[in-house]
Amino acid sequence: MRLRNVKNAKEIIENSKYVIKDPQTLKGKFQSIFHNNHPIHIEIGMGKGKFIYEMARQNPKINFIGIEKYESVLVRAVEKIEEMLPNLKLLCIDAKNLVDVFDHEISCIYLNFSDPWPKNRHARRRLTSPIFLNIYENLFVSERRIIQKTDNLILFASSLKNLNNYGYQFEEISLDLASTDIPNVETEYEMKFKKEGIKINYLKVSKK
Repeated sequence: MRLRNVKNAKEIIENSKYVIKDPQTLKGKFQSIFHNNHPIHIEIGMGKGKFIYEMARQNPKINFIGIEKYESVLVRAVEKIEEMLPNLKLLCIDAKNLVDVFDHEISCIYLNFSDPWPKNRHARRRLTSPIFLNIYENLFVSERRIIQKTDNLILFASSLKNLNNYGYQFEEISLDLASTDIPNVETEYEMKFKKEGIKINYLKVSKK
């Protein structure tokens, strides 16, 4: 997907009260920016931010951090924020560098419609590949929890295999999320897929 440059994106991000600047300086003490001891959940690849914003609005006793690699995408999330939420922050960083930012502080990771990297030679780039699962080990507080949604069966099958091999226990799995009673906050992609009749794959795993 070709990303469009957004005029003044860097300036808008720099002036946003939601975006964390110099996140490496907060490693090991992210709770200080929320001024409480509530659990911290992150969404890797937050896109335009609909999911993370709504999750923060509905769950005031959980702190949320939306993570996006591209400034041109993150700025769209910043522009869409409707009201100030004290339990929401945003971060512009590549997922492979998360160990430089977090140190055993995260309780849950959301992976919503991540790039599937369907070709075998690119499998290591998937956010549930062993490379990234190893990175996540250094982010979690104690119990690890990952929740994934995707329309791509190749990615989903790969995730099931890798998470199982990495010792995760499956709590919930569905090949058609809309047909279940699992509580769900939709993303922008999900709303589009739903209208097109595309089924959403869902998993929730944990490891102590």
